[in-house]
Amino acid sequence: MKKILAIAAVAALSAGVSAYAANPFSDVTPNDWAYQAVESLSEQGVVEGYPDGTFKGERNITRYEMAQIIARMLAKEDQLNAEQRATLDRLAGEYADELANLGVRVSNLEKKVGNLAWSGDARMQYQRNIDSDNAKSDAWTGRMRINVSGQVNDEVSVNGRLVSEMDFKDSDDKDVTMDRIFALWTPNDATHVSIGRQGVALDQTGVFWDEDGIYDGISAGWDNGSFGIEGGYGYLTSAAENYAVGDDEDSSNFYGAKKDTENWYAKLTGHLGGRADVSAFYLKPTHKLNGDKAKEWGAAGAKANVWGAGTSIDLGGNFALDGDYVQTRLNHGLGHAALWTAGLTYGAVDVEKPGTWTLGVHYVDADWGSYALGNSALDLTDQLDYGMENGADVKFWVARAGVAVQKNVELDAYYNFAGKADGAFNNKVDDPDDAWGVELNYSF
Repeated sequence: MKKILAIAAVAALSAGVSAYAANPFSDVTPNDWAYQAVESLSEQGVVEGYPDGTFKGERNITRYEMAQIIARMLAKEDQLNAEQRATLDRLAGEYADELANLGVRVSNLEKKVGNLAWSGDARMQYQRNIDSDNAKSDAWTGRMRINVSGQVNDEVSVNGRLVSEMDFKDSDDKDVTMDRIFALWTPNDATHVSIGRQGVALDQTGVFWDEDGIYDGISAGWDNGSFGIEGGYGYLTSAAENYAVGDDEDSSNFYGAKKDTENWYAKLTGHLGGRADVSAFYLKPTHKLNGDKAKEWGAAGAKANVWGAGTSIDLGGNFALDGDYVQTRLNHGLGHAALWTAGLTYGAVDVEKPGTWTLGVHYVDADWGSYALGNSALDLTDQLDYGMENGADVKFWVARAGVAVQKNVELDAYYNFAGKADGAFNNKVDDPDDAWGVELNYSF
C-alpha cells in the first residue's frame, strides 16, 4: 500500500482527535489531496518523516512503519468511539507480531477480539474445613472464571462471566456455569444502570454481602467521587443457594424457593478526602422465611429486614482500619440479630508488583439469624454456617496474609481461630473448631 493511502485511512480512523499545525514536510504541499491528513497526524505525533524533512508519501509503507503508527494510535484509544476502537483493534491484531517486536505490550489489544474484551482469573485452593457437626474435612479445589464484555455502543455494554469449578480430591465432576450476564448503561462517568445477573456489594468489608455474590435484578447508582447513592430490586440468589433446599437431603434451609429472597435495597456512600469511605445500606425482603430451618427455630413467617453501616479508613503508614455493623431485624416477635466485624490491615498486594504483601487480623461476632440473608465469598463461612446450622451465636478471629509472588500471581492464606459458640435457643453447642486455607490466585 502506498504510504499516503495508509495515512489517509488512519486519519479517517482518528477523526475527531485531530489538531492542526503548519506543514512539517517539504514534499507535502497544501495542494496535495492528503495534506490535511498528514498535517493533523504529524501534529498528534502519530506519523514522522525522514531526517531530510520529507514524508515520501509515494513509496510503499512497510509493516514496521504501519505498526509504529498503530502503536501511537493505541495510546489515544480512549479518545475514540466504539466503532473506531473496533477498527483499531483489527489493525492491531493484523500487525501483532510487528508490535511485539517494537516492544509494544497493550493489554487491551491482547484481550480484545473486535469489540469484545476478555479477562479472567484462576484459583487453586486447599482448605481445612469444619462442617455443621464440627467434624474436620479437607478440600482441594480449582476454579477458573472468564469475563467477557461486548461494547454495544459508547454507553452500553453486555457482560458475562463463565465459571468452572473442580473438586480435585473427592469428585471427578466438573461444573461450568455462567454466573454473570447483565447489560450495563453508563451515560457518564458517574452514573450506571445494570440489568440482569450481576454482583452488588452492600457492606464495606464483604462479611455480609460482597460483590462476588449473585444478585438477579436491576441496580442503578450515581457517584461523583465525594458522594454516592445506589438502589436495586431483585433476588438474593446466592443467599437462596446457601440456605435454600440443598443437594443434600439432610441439609437445612431458610427459604422454600428462590422467589422468597425477592427484595429491594438502598445504599449511601461517602468518600472523605481520599482517606476514608463510609457507607450505609437498607435491605427489605418482600417475602417471609418459610423453609425447614426457619420452622425448626421458630422463625417461619418472619420477615428479615436488614440495615448496616461500615467504614474503611487509611491510617497512614500502610495501615488501614475497617469494620461493619449489620443488624437483621426479625419481626414475628423474634427481635433482632447483629453481625459485626472490625480489623486492622498492613500493606496491600499489587499483582503488577511482585513482592508486595499484606497482613491483617479481624474479629467477627455474629448472632444467630444475622446471616440468613447473607452471602460472603470471604473465608468466614465455616464458622458463620456453623452458627446458622446449630442455632448459635458465634465469635471468632480471622488472620489473613497475601503476597504477589510473580506478576499477576498472588499467594493467599487465612486462619479462622479461637471460635466460641453460645446456643441461641437454650441448646448446648460446642465451640467451632479452627479452619484454614491457602490458595494461589492468577489474573489474566
